[in-house]
Amino acid sequence: MIIGVPKEVKDHESRVGITPAGVKSLTEAGHKVLLETRAGEISALTDDEYQAAGAEIVGSAHSVWGLADMIVKVKEPVEKEYAFFREGLVLFTYLHLAPLPDLTQALLTNKVTGIAYETIRDRAGTLPLLTPMSEVAGRMSVQVGASYLEMECGGRGVLLGGVPGVPPANVCIIGGGIVGTNAAKIAVGMGAKVTIVDLNLNRLRELDDIFNGKLFTLASNSYNLARTTQEADLVIGGVLIPGAAAPKIVTREMVLRMKRGAVIVDVAIDQGGCVETARPTTHSDPSYLVNGVVHYCVTNMPAAVPYTSTHALTNATFPYVLKLAQHGARAAILQDDGIRDGVNTYGGTLTCEPVAASQAKPWAPVRDLLA
Repeated sequence: MIIGVPKEVKDHESRVGITPAGVKSLTEAGHKVLLETRAGEISALTDDEYQAAGAEIVGSAHSVWGLADMIVKVKEPVEKEYAFFREGLVLFTYLHLAPLPDLTQALLTNKVTGIAYETIRDRAGTLPLLTPMSEVAGRMSVQVGASYLEMECGGRGVLLGGVPGVPPANVCIIGGGIVGTNAAKIAVGMGAKVTIVDLNLNRLRELDDIFNGKLFTLASNSYNLARTTQEADLVIGGVLIPGAAAPKIVTREMVLRMKRGAVIVDVAIDQGGCVETARPTTHSDPSYLVNGVVHYCVTNMPAAVPYTSTHALTNATFPYVLKLAQHGARAAILQDDGIRDGVNTYGGTLTCEPVAASQAKPWAPVRDLLA
């Protein structure tokens, strides 16, 4: 198989889909890897390293997309990349289609096999390709929030951990999954007063044990959310429904009652955001104010730490890349339940039910299409 790795073009997206180690494994298995020149440069991975591992360096994205059987990326294609879509192409990347009807339609129109990192499941039912970036984004969310609480960034001028004689900041984390747990690790470590809100009482019990009473847990309902967000200096949104648009847990009314200079970091923005006033932002223009509340809603937060993020991501994605290359997409989808869960579009049909529900489109299970 010919595997293409284009340079990412989303705003300040600095990660890359395959490392030289992955290239070496693919070429040793008899496959060909085409890498757009300087694709790994910002992740501290040079063209020379890729060439030494066996990659062919290609000068343009057009050539990479046009010659490859499978494209391996990090982020969902942007509009100018839609022109590269064609029937039979396999696209393996984060897609986050629920809030992106135009991208969904482009994949369907061109009959692209779109396999999304974020909906692949393992045997335990977890999301192994979403986990590493959720870990990075969760930890980053507190760093970013602490920075935006500084006066120069529009914040309240509150130090997250306080000092002797002055209380620490109140941090409200919505969602006790991978993002929320990793955010809590950093926030507790920095000395903040941390509250995690979640619907799942068993998960709250687990978090209480994990953190040994160093944070507060709160059952999620509108009353508790309104009270906790009103008291918070920093709110972190980490709600996830795999493949589907994130529910708007924090309403506009709740935001309007928050303290002036408080900060919201909506990590769920990739799936539309869990805060009603949230809208996607970029690393070039990361924040905005609503009623004096700072909103940070960058859709590719881990790109700010590309060395860590690229290696963490490719550690998880590469076994799937190799399986797709070795068996071909159709056989791999039939053989592997996890990969099958990752298929969002196939042969012009939408195959992910949560995306279909979010966009009010028809869908069909990919197993039925292949049968």
